[in-house]
Amino acid sequence: MSSAKQMGRGQYRNEYIAALAATSSLVASVACAGWSSPALPVLRGPNSPIPITPDEGSWVVSLLSIGSLFGPIICGLFVDRYGRKPVLLVSAVPLVAGWLFIVFAESVGMLYTARLLHGIGYGLAYSVTPIYLGEISSNAVRGSTGVLVTVMAKLAFLFEYSVGPYVGFRALAWISLALPVGFVVLFFWMPETPYYLLARGNKKAAADSLRWLRRSSTIDEELGRMEKLVLESKQKGNPLKQLLLTSTNKKSLVIILLLSFGMQLTGINAILGYSQTIFSRLALPLTAAELSIVLALVQLGSVMLPTFLVDRAGRRPLLLASTAGSFIGLAMCAVYFTLDETTTDVLSPEPGAAHGWIPFAGVLLFIISFAIGLATVPFAILGEVFPKHIKAAANSVFAVITSAVVFSVVKLFQVISDGAGTYVSFWIFTGCTAVTGVLIYLIIPETKGQSFERIQEIMMRRGRRRVEETGRECGDGAKGRPLLC
Repeated sequence: MSSAKQMGRGQYRNEYIAALAATSSLVASVACAGWSSPALPVLRGPNSPIPITPDEGSWVVSLLSIGSLFGPIICGLFVDRYGRKPVLLVSAVPLVAGWLFIVFAESVGMLYTARLLHGIGYGLAYSVTPIYLGEISSNAVRGSTGVLVTVMAKLAFLFEYSVGPYVGFRALAWISLALPVGFVVLFFWMPETPYYLLARGNKKAAADSLRWLRRSSTIDEELGRMEKLVLESKQKGNPLKQLLLTSTNKKSLVIILLLSFGMQLTGINAILGYSQTIFSRLALPLTAAELSIVLALVQLGSVMLPTFLVDRAGRRPLLLASTAGSFIGLAMCAVYFTLDETTTDVLSPEPGAAHGWIPFAGVLLFIISFAIGLATVPFAILGEVFPKHIKAAANSVFAVITSAVVFSVVKLFQVISDGAGTYVSFWIFTGCTAVTGVLIYLIIPETKGQSFERIQEIMMRRGRRRVEETGRECGDGAKGRPLLC
């Protein structure tokens, strides 16, 4: 009895170990995004090692997104041919090369090259990691392992925000170089996914992988289901064609595109990338660097919540609560910067004035709200709504769209803020978040606790059933909710 209880508690241990090792790739890659916040003030300061203009600074920040466009392409070409594990390990190569470029940079061109390389590694890691997690995780923990994607990303921001302001420009690059190296050391020992091994005809290796992941020798039934799914996938042909032409997959694609646009049009990457620059305008007793560290700590703490809630509270409630809180936080910032930039007698310029905390509180509310839903749930849903055989194609499309939107938002943030005012950028983010909330309410289904097969059945039926019938099909908790038709 005691042994059975112990096994019950540790049943998913190896799945979490593999998930943590895989998502350490995101600590290494997202650190590249966090790097710009402490690096930009140094590059634009009086003692800059490589003096840059504001426009060059915006390219340094946004070129990461251009490079990340190539990551999904590489993923789509090689992840089904060589495997999830080897391709994810390769993502460390451009990250290491990028940090070396920064270490030895003597011109802004070398910085641009470094950022493009970082983007490739960033895009590749973000494309492959959700596939790996989705294929190693059992139904009971799939939501929690999916949320690790964002938890590890926030750790990367905290690392760069905490270390960056207190070490030299080149020293930060050397320190950050240790992150992709550490990822390779950790992940090298993890297994390939059972689905990929079955697809390559290696049933023995697939059984060994599944046995280690589940910590059980009774895996024949699950292995049989996987074999059936792999066989069906091979019979269905080109995954990209299936993604774009099959009715069920198109509905899933609409959901993923909505979440992708909704995540990025809140302005999250612009706010994080320029956090020290934004905070330097606030009349507060804390420095911009200290405020950024507080921001990163709050971000990390708040993103832990969905790890425990996403498989209990459900996907929809978290997304709706997240959007509402993000809207309020962004609106607070928009109102403050409107008064700050368009009036002269409303806000006091004295350091420590009470109203100076309003935009910082707004940013913290936005970060907390974004973290509990918009930052985490989309990755859990991405691993659930697509069949196995097109998951790689779906991840690639998601990553490409996200990268394009991130580049537009990050680049235009600097342009709009310089030309029209920071308050205009924040009002745009506020409006986009409001629209996202309405669309989430109308479109996003609940996938909590459902198997891949059940989710596919729900998606196929939704186009042929009325909203009320769908509510009865999904249970009392879903009655009356408008869903995608």
